[in-house]
Amino acid sequence: MVPLSLGVVMTTDAGAAPTRREWVGLAVLSLGLAMIVLDGTIVGVALPDIIRELKLDLTDAQWVNSLYAVVLAALLLSTGRLADRWGRRRLFLFGIVIFVGGSILAALSDAAGPLIAARAVQAIGAAFIMPTTLSSVNATFRGKYRAAAFGVWGAVISGAAAVGPLAGGALTQFASWQWIFLVNIPLGLLVFIAALFTVSETRGAKGRPGVDIDGALLSGIGFGALVFAVIEGPSLGWWTPKSDLHLFGFTWATSAPISIVPIAFFVAAVALTLFVVWERHREKVKRSALLDLDLFTLPTFTWGNVTAAMVAVGEFAIIFVLPLYLVNALGLDVMGAGLILAAMALGAFFSGASARHLAARFGSPGTVLIGLALEVIGVLALVFMISASSPGWLIAALLVIYGLGLGLASAQLTGTVLRDVPIEVSGQGSATQSTVRQVGSAIGTAFSGAALSVTLALALPAALERAGFTGADADALAEQTRQSAGTTISQLRGEGTASHYGDKTDAVIAALAEGFADGTRWAMLVALVFLILGFVGAVRCACESWRAAVRMPESVPRARTSISFAPDGCLRTKEAAI
Repeated sequence: MVPLSLGVVMTTDAGAAPTRREWVGLAVLSLGLAMIVLDGTIVGVALPDIIRELKLDLTDAQWVNSLYAVVLAALLLSTGRLADRWGRRRLFLFGIVIFVGGSILAALSDAAGPLIAARAVQAIGAAFIMPTTLSSVNATFRGKYRAAAFGVWGAVISGAAAVGPLAGGALTQFASWQWIFLVNIPLGLLVFIAALFTVSETRGAKGRPGVDIDGALLSGIGFGALVFAVIEGPSLGWWTPKSDLHLFGFTWATSAPISIVPIAFFVAAVALTLFVVWERHREKVKRSALLDLDLFTLPTFTWGNVTAAMVAVGEFAIIFVLPLYLVNALGLDVMGAGLILAAMALGAFFSGASARHLAARFGSPGTVLIGLALEVIGVLALVFMISASSPGWLIAALLVIYGLGLGLASAQLTGTVLRDVPIEVSGQGSATQSTVRQVGSAIGTAFSGAALSVTLALALPAALERAGFTGADADALAEQTRQSAGTTISQLRGEGTASHYGDKTDAVIAALAEGFADGTRWAMLVALVFLILGFVGAVRCACESWRAAVRMPESVPRARTSISFAPDGCLRTKEAAI
């Protein structure tokens, strides 16, 4: 029995039970997936230390987080196609080698540029790993076992992302921030060796001729330009240039008539439009295309991907902003911040493990709806509760609620998105879903960082003024705090009355912390807006699943299903095999 939607169930061939080797292979693939997902979030809680040691500004910090997701998103469609053609295990092993190499480079970085470049190398390796894990699962498991395997894959996605801050806090606190990258060396070696013996080689059906290099370039340019514009907008100016841009020996000066940011938005729009046109052209001439646009004729695939993107935006907006708030505004150490953020992982692990039981009753789309509702409630409560004096336990309690929703939504989204995707294009389908997730991750970091930067520019001077600090010195302090992503507050705490402000240091710290909390609140509102959009997408996905079940031809074996609405508005079903 495979859940179709909201409790509507169809009978299918359960297929042969997976062998022990296949279950172990799933564990190995999941560990490889967890390693790269973990690296997308482990940096967040270590950022204050990295910013301080490498002298990063807020824009640099955003790029350290975002470039990983941007490069990953730009390459996933290409690597998913390559995996179908050249072998999924082969690409998985190749990706592990590149990822570990990038991790070593990141640990050895001594400035912003090398660290950002190393994160790009990590992302290239991750781009070979991520789509191969999901397409291998899709090709190996059948029937009810596939649903269980998808649940494991989704739970690993949400759980690893959520546990990243705790791992980052522990490694940074008790070792150094370099160890958030060095830990990938033994993990990568373990996964590589285990995969050789437990993961079977699978390929997709023989596809059309040609390699869609132009499509890969257009998608990379489009996504890269979009994230660049959002991240750099606050510092370079949204329309009028605010500062010089130096890039590869080229300078876009403040004397230019227009900022480079709107030009980047224009380039992104043109490139992504041309990408769609080009992919349609490749389809018409029967050549291999990077993206099978026919997949988006499947309503569950389309709306499931919309929901997945919004969930990722919300998750990574939170993961980027909250560590900065906890360390700088509340004055916690990195381990304390990691422990609070671990509450999100606690909720995600618990709900991810129980998601299949809810799915058996409400269906996958219904479970996603429940998860999104919990996420919205958790973030909405955070928006109201965040302040410069919020107790850590309260933040943790609200993150548990959010984590419960995250685990439910992530665990069941995968099966929902790929439910109607043919096995022969499972690599492309899974790569598309992963791409959407990563685009959402990059956008989440970019938009939340931009919202934080813009609001800090307003909130910090206002908070200092309310505390009686005005003038050029106060303006300079506010700007320094904004540029340093709040680490100036921590530095003042360390200096105490020996700082430039003497006996007034505590008052200055309190004012800056209040302003930073205000900025965090607005950044969280960005996450909330996207999560609400995700809930709307999940509603549409549930409706389309229900319609598909109703339209199912009589020739298809199915269960006799009675559907009714409970007083709470949820669908209740009873099934009996025909």
